[in-house]
Amino acid sequence: MTSPAPTTALASARHGGAIERIGIVGCGTMGAGIAEIGARAGLDVRVAVSSDASAARGRRRILDSLDRAVAKGRVAEADRDAALDRIEFTADLAGLADRQLVVESVREDEQVKREVFAFLDKVVSDPDAILATNTSSLSVARLARATERSGHVIGIHFFNPVPALPLVEIVPSVLTHRDTTERATRFATGLGKTVIEAPDRAGFVINALLFPYLLSAIRMVDTGLATAETIDRGMQLGCSHPLGPLRLADLIGLDTTAAIAEAMYEETKEPLYAPPPLLLRMVECGILGKKSGRGFYSYS
Repeated sequence: MTSPAPTTALASARHGGAIERIGIVGCGTMGAGIAEIGARAGLDVRVAVSSDASAARGRRRILDSLDRAVAKGRVAEADRDAALDRIEFTADLAGLADRQLVVESVREDEQVKREVFAFLDKVVSDPDAILATNTSSLSVARLARATERSGHVIGIHFFNPVPALPLVEIVPSVLTHRDTTERATRFATGLGKTVIEAPDRAGFVINALLFPYLLSAIRMVDTGLATAETIDRGMQLGCSHPLGPLRLADLIGLDTTAAIAEAMYEETKEPLYAPPPLLLRMVECGILGKKSGRGFYSYS
């Protein structure tokens, strides 16, 4: 006697069906952006945060971004309201139990991320659910080993600002199943993103090229060779870059910039990835760029 054909969304996902329910861990700049584009794409989005205050800040980030999109004519008011209705918050990671894909977007700290993955491994009920990291530089394989489902762990690296930038790096590790890579790629393209597959190496493709450039600009400031304003103006007007390297570092966050540089240097030992002393001093003093109101520029 044969079993009846499965009809649930869970069974559909196991056979490569569309991902409809996503979870996000963290609702800072990146987590909020991922939640927004997921909701705009019609997905059921649930965001896990640490507190009610974090949920309020996250919802405000999403609403502000959607309001800007409405003001620019990119999103209709009705679509903004519908997207907000698709997003809910939970203060418990166990609230992500029924998700078909979960993206962690917590701070760039390997131990913190491993703890998140270990907990998700226990609470996400579908054994074929994708557990993804939005890390910019850490080893996907090492994060995957915090779970008992390493074949379903992958990097899905979005870029800031998530709603605006069209690229996503899909980063399978040596442990990732090919089916997981294919499903993650379909998920990202379904959000309207262009995908490149990147190796599980420090910095992947984009940051491995970008960060030596950013760090070189910081070294120029550190040694007094040029001011931040001079460097940024030169790269914008001389190389047609939309944003100079110092203002870009401020946007990324100087703490995040330092963490990514340290991770890449730790893996490669290449001097071009070593964070300059000025960057480390600024981070130690809480000068973190745009999010703290001060970096290489003032944002007060």
